[in-house]
Amino acid sequence: MSRTYRRGARYQRRKGRFHGGGDDFRCRHCKMMVGVPPSGGRNRNHCPICLYSRHVDGRTPGDRASDCGAMMAPVAAFVRHKGEQAIVHRCLGCGFERHNRIAADDNFASVMRLPVIEPRTSRRAEWVAAPERTA
Repeated sequence: MSRTYRRGARYQRRKGRFHGGGDDFRCRHCKMMVGVPPSGGRNRNHCPICLYSRHVDGRTPGDRASDCGAMMAPVAAFVRHKGEQAIVHRCLGCGFERHNRIAADDNFASVMRLPVIEPRTSRRAEWVAAPERTA
């Protein structure tokens, strides 16, 4: 087997795994089976029912470099400057935050129940604590 062929096969495995693999998964929070979104993208990173996610990516989305693996809870929502809605997930294990687009089949009532925050421009933005009242 040639070296070029092996390198190509490895790339194809990586491409299928990280870019549009389209695998179904079972949500760890609500135990529902989750498939690919009907429209708006090939990948899904959260459950459309309960909006929970799992901390598998490191700094770059799709890299699967995180060793944490804990659940990521939906903690807030915001509207991007072009009108697209996004959900902020916070890892329950290490506190890492990431914001993700909502999918076409997400439970919109669950999204609307989340507190609305100012739009985020960076995935590494820190939570700003509410100012304490001094009376």
